[in-house]
Amino acid sequence: MEGKCSAMRVIALVGPGGAGKTSLSESLLYASGEISRQGSVEAGTTVGDSSPEARARQSSTEPNLLRFQYMGDDYGLIDTPGSPGFSASGAAALGAADLAIVVVDPDPVRAPLAEPALRQLESLGVPHVIFVNRIDQARGSIRELLSALQPMSAAALVARQIPIREGERITGFIDLALERAYHYRPGAPSERIDIPSDLAMREAADRFHMLEQLADHDDVLLEQLLEDKAPSQETVLADLASETASNLVVPVLFGSATTGFGIRRLLKMLRHDTPHPDRAADRLGANGPSAYVFRVSNGNAMGRIAYARVFGGGVNEGAEFAGADGEMIRAGALFTVQGATPAKTARARDGEIVGIGKAEGVQAGYLLSIGGRSRARRIVTEMPETNAALAIVTRDRKDDVRLSMALNKLTEEDPALRWGQDELLHETLLKGVNDEHLAVTLDRLKQRYGVAVDSRKPGVAYRESARKTVTQRGRHKKQSGGHGQFGDVVIELKPLARGEGFRFDEKISGGAVPKQWIPAVEQGVRDAMTKGPLGFPVVDVAVTLLDGSYHSVDSSELSFRTAGRIAMAEALAAASPHLLEPVCRLTIRTPGSATSRVSSAVASRRGQMLGMAPLDGWSRWDELQVLLPEAELQGLDAELRSLSQGLATFRAEHDHLRELGGKLASEVLQQARVAA
Repeated sequence: MEGKCSAMRVIALVGPGGAGKTSLSESLLYASGEISRQGSVEAGTTVGDSSPEARARQSSTEPNLLRFQYMGDDYGLIDTPGSPGFSASGAAALGAADLAIVVVDPDPVRAPLAEPALRQLESLGVPHVIFVNRIDQARGSIRELLSALQPMSAAALVARQIPIREGERITGFIDLALERAYHYRPGAPSERIDIPSDLAMREAADRFHMLEQLADHDDVLLEQLLEDKAPSQETVLADLASETASNLVVPVLFGSATTGFGIRRLLKMLRHDTPHPDRAADRLGANGPSAYVFRVSNGNAMGRIAYARVFGGGVNEGAEFAGADGEMIRAGALFTVQGATPAKTARARDGEIVGIGKAEGVQAGYLLSIGGRSRARRIVTEMPETNAALAIVTRDRKDDVRLSMALNKLTEEDPALRWGQDELLHETLLKGVNDEHLAVTLDRLKQRYGVAVDSRKPGVAYRESARKTVTQRGRHKKQSGGHGQFGDVVIELKPLARGEGFRFDEKISGGAVPKQWIPAVEQGVRDAMTKGPLGFPVVDVAVTLLDGSYHSVDSSELSFRTAGRIAMAEALAAASPHLLEPVCRLTIRTPGSATSRVSSAVASRRGQMLGMAPLDGWSRWDELQVLLPEAELQGLDAELRSLSQGLATFRAEHDHLRELGGKLASEVLQQARVAA
C-alpha cells in the first residue's frame, strides 16, 4: 500500500458526459473538508465548471484543476470533459495523472459509453479504477453491469464491494477487502454495521472470487488459496494496490456523488492505492527535474498561463526551462489553482500541478527539463478527428486582424481546434470535433475577445472537366495608338483520365510562336482554368499548342497570355464541360449495436460501402470503410452520434473526384449562379 506520501498525487476523473464527474469532484472536496458546502452542477455553484460556457451548458468544456488534502496527503484533481467535442483538452492531461477514476452510470445499457475512456487509459498506460455513480438510483444488478463492462477492459474488473439492499434500494455496501459492512448516511460518513446474515454466503463467495483474480498475478497468494489458508488483510490490500498500479486489475467501487454515499471509502482507496508520482514520471520519460505541460490558457486576467505537473523534485519561481529548440525559457510567477481561483506560490513541490506565468514559447504536450539540461520533448497524444467545419466572417471588417489573433490563441489552448484560409473557396474555415465544439468556440470569440462573426456551412470544392477533344484558335488584337497588341494561337484540348491533373505541351514549327512567349501562352491557359464555363476550376485536361502567328512590333508576353486565355475559354465551352464533385473515403468506428443504423445513414447520403470488419481489440465494435461525397459530410457527425449513444466517430480524407449529373448538378450550378 502506498499510504502517506510526501509528494502530491494526481487523480484524473474520466468517463462519458453526464456520468457525474464534476459532481464527484465536488463531493471529494466536501468529504475531505476542502469546502464547507457541496455545490451542484444544476445550480452553477460547483468549484469546477466555472467558465460561462460550462455553466450555460451544465457540462465541462475544459479540464477543471482542483486540489484537496485527506489524512495528511495532498491530491490534485483533473476533472476532464466527457463530451466528445471537448475530449482533446483532457487527453493531454491524462498523461499527468497517477490514477484515473472512470465514472460510469449504474445502468448496464449505458455501459458501452465507458469503453472509449477505458481504451484510452489502456493505451496511455494510466492505472485506473471504476466508480459506479448514482448507486442510490440503480435498479439493475451490479453483476450485470460488470458483465457488460468486462469485455471493454483488457484487465480484469475486480469488484471491491457488493451492495446491501432494502427492497429495490441500495442502502449500503460490504467491503470485500476489509470484510466490513457499512450503511449509507446522507452527507455523513457511512455507519459500520455487522455483515447481514442473509449476505454472509454471498460475501464469502464474492471475496474468494476477488482473491482468485488477484492470485492470477501473485503466486504466493495462489498457493495460500490452494492450501485453504486465509491471506492476511495486509496481503490483500497490498495486492490490490500493486496490481492496480501495474494495470493488471481494475477495481470497481460504487456510491453517489450527490449524496456522498461511498465517497469516504473512495478517498481511503485513493490514499492506499494511488501510485507514487515516480511511476507517472517513468511513463512520461521524465528523467530528473521536469515539468509536463498539459494545458495552455490565454483566457484570464493573468495573461498566458501554462499548466504543468512537476516531477523529480520541485520548481521555484523564475526557474529556467529548455524549450523545444533548446532555447532557455524563464518561468514567471507560479500559481496553484482551485477551479477558477489562482493563488501565487514561490515554489511547487514534487508531483504538484502548477500554473506558470509568462511562459512564452511553452506549448501544451511538452515535457520540459527544469534547469535546461536537455531540450523539451513532445509527448504524443491521440487527438479526436475534426469533422465539423464552419466558414466564418467578421461582422465588422475592422475586426479581421483581431479575429486572427483570437483564433491563434484559441487554437493554442485547444489542440482539436483548427483554422485557416481556403484559397480556392476564399473562405476562413474553423474546424472542430463537432457542432457543440464550434458553438463554444464562437461564444469564446465574442465573450473573451469581443469578435462577433457570422457563420455558415463551408462551400464544397467542386471542379469541372471536359468530355471532348477540341481544337480552338484564340486571337487577341488591339490597336490604341503607338504599339498595339497582337497574339494568335491554336490549341488542342483533350480530356484526361480522372486524377491526372493538367499537362501542357507544344508542337510549334517554323517559329509560328516565338519560344520566349510559349510560357505566356501556358499561363493564359491556366488563367482560363481557374474558372471554367460552369463556374468552377478545371482539372484533368491536356493542352497542346499547335500553331499561331505573331507581329514583329505589336506582339508581347501579355498579348500571347491573353490569346492563350481566350483560346482555352472557348475550347472549354465547346468541349462538353461537366461537373465533378469531391468524394471522401471514411473510416467509421461504431458500436456493433448501431452498425445497421449507421450503414443506413451512409446509404441515405449517397454513400458507398466498401467493407466492414470487427474493430480490433474492442468489444463488439465495427469499423466501416465508406466512400461518401464531400457535400454529404455536413451534419454526418451529429447524425452518427445520435444513432450510437454518442459513440460513433469517423475519419475522412479526400479520395477522388467523380462526375455529378442530373438534378443534383443543376442545383449546384443554380446555387453557384446565385452566389456569383
